[in-house]
Amino acid sequence: MNKTELIADIAEKNSLSKATAGKVLDNLLETIQDTLTREEGKLSLPGFGTFSTGKRAARTGRNPQTGETIKIAAAVTVKFSAGAGLKEAVQKKNKAKTKK
Repeated sequence: MNKTELIADIAEKNSLSKATAGKVLDNLLETIQDTLTREEGKLSLPGFGTFSTGKRAARTGRNPQTGETIKIAAAVTVKFSAGAGLKEAVQKKNKAKTKK
């Protein structure tokens, strides 16, 4: 599913125009981004999952084409941990598919 399909699905399920559903989705994504860029960098959605940030230390790596050693800078990363409700829904759906 891509963003256009997601917007169409949200619009249909909530009796909204696609334009309104698109604005709602954009606002949601902006809020998630704004929350993760704050110092605490964590957003929990019970039953769905948790978005958080983490730090990756600087390290050395190797260029696979030349074999040259390179320095990889420290970085802040975004992590997502699926909640129990999401995990259960995915497991249930996959079990139903494999029984066919």
